[in-house]
Amino acid sequence: KEEKMAAVFGAVARGILRSPGKTFLLKSVAASTSTNVSLSYQQSLLNVPETRVTTLSNGLRIASENSGGNTCTVGLWIDAGSRFESDKTNGVAHFLEHMAFKGTQKRSQTQLELEIENMGAHLNAYTSREQTVYYAKCFSKDLPTSVDILSDIVLKPVLGEREIERERGVILREMEEVDQQVEEVIFDHVHSMAYQGTPLGRTILGPTENIKSIKRRDLIDYISTHYTATRMVLAAAGGVDHDELVKLAERYFDGLPSSSGNFDFTSQPACRYTGSDMRVRDDAMPFAHIVLAVEGCGWINPDYFPLMIASTIVGNWDRSFVNGANMPSRLAQECATEPLVRSFMSFNTCYTDTGLWGIYLVTDKLMIDDLFFNLQNEWMRLCTSISDFEVERAKNAFKTSLLMQLDGSTPVCEDIGRQMLTYGRRIPLPELDYRIQQIDAKTIKEVCTRYIYDKCPIVVGIGPIEQLPDYNRIRGNFWWFRT
Repeated sequence: KEEKMAAVFGAVARGILRSPGKTFLLKSVAASTSTNVSLSYQQSLLNVPETRVTTLSNGLRIASENSGGNTCTVGLWIDAGSRFESDKTNGVAHFLEHMAFKGTQKRSQTQLELEIENMGAHLNAYTSREQTVYYAKCFSKDLPTSVDILSDIVLKPVLGEREIERERGVILREMEEVDQQVEEVIFDHVHSMAYQGTPLGRTILGPTENIKSIKRRDLIDYISTHYTATRMVLAAAGGVDHDELVKLAERYFDGLPSSSGNFDFTSQPACRYTGSDMRVRDDAMPFAHIVLAVEGCGWINPDYFPLMIASTIVGNWDRSFVNGANMPSRLAQECATEPLVRSFMSFNTCYTDTGLWGIYLVTDKLMIDDLFFNLQNEWMRLCTSISDFEVERAKNAFKTSLLMQLDGSTPVCEDIGRQMLTYGRRIPLPELDYRIQQIDAKTIKEVCTRYIYDKCPIVVGIGPIEQLPDYNRIRGNFWWFRT
């Protein structure tokens, strides 16, 4: 008996247990005290499930990652957003997102809500400037029902006149709430100034007059024009079987048209960037809200990752941060030492063929001039004298953030759907790591010089902004004399 027990514990100590079709790696308490068998960072990048991709005959792409577990996230990522609207129909994509949950040809609104609640599932949607997303988080066993519901709300919404009128009021109230959020308002202004006269300059919600005039015919036309198989990705992550997902897609999306003859997506004009400024002075507000930005690059541009690293170097900061002067960002150190700002947030917003790279600032009205002096010096330092040590530290911080965002089936599903639409594939983690590792201080200087140095910025200020420097002065500080 003792020999049999020793044999069993020996197998466990060697860390290998097998079951039909699976291999489990274990580490015993005794072994852990003498040897370290944890995976290295490079090994952990390879130790992820494969992302499988299948394309149906109509062009619909199905992509999934089976990481096991009892829950999963499944959703439809659609290459359609406010960018594909006209001045007359601006707001239709967001309006349609609201209407999707108000009943279908198979399910009333009450039936739809009860079915989701009885499964213990979560159904949600959102609209951006280039994408519309509908997704559900559920138990793995409820995947067929979730796919059925997704196909139902996207392809067969009732769009009743009574529901349209009711939702019209809901959206108008939502717009009033958004108008109270300075961060939302200022970034809408940033887009309207940066992309004047182009589709990216429009808001996602649309103007009030459009919301009041949108008709059922507008919603039906938008679905028939933009909700086509070649512009959709059915993505899933968690405990999901890819072959089962493909069969479900064939069942519920087989009749989806491949394309629409009503809209030529290949002939869409590029969204022209215009350096400019906009100032909304309101001395009654407690703080000044300011955005300073330049034109960035699109998703597939090779400069995307260097610009992300540059944004990480500038960093984010808030007065609630306890590490203050010990922050890796030099701008954060200055702000922690001197009361220059309440908070700042660097951003790199990307679209198909363009983007915006910049910073959002919240500061006291008497500190704006000093803040801009330090900020523009930091941006010029990115172009001229950034060190390898700072770049290496930013690369590590960016990789950490990237991997932490993939914690859970919903963010993984989001990553799959977005990358399938933007890149046409999901970039493996080892490839992402390799691309980031190739970036050094020389790369950052070259890329930042190309996008920041001597470029016309976007300046948008709201609040007590009397001290905000003149646009020509800000523009003049985008270059240095160099010998």
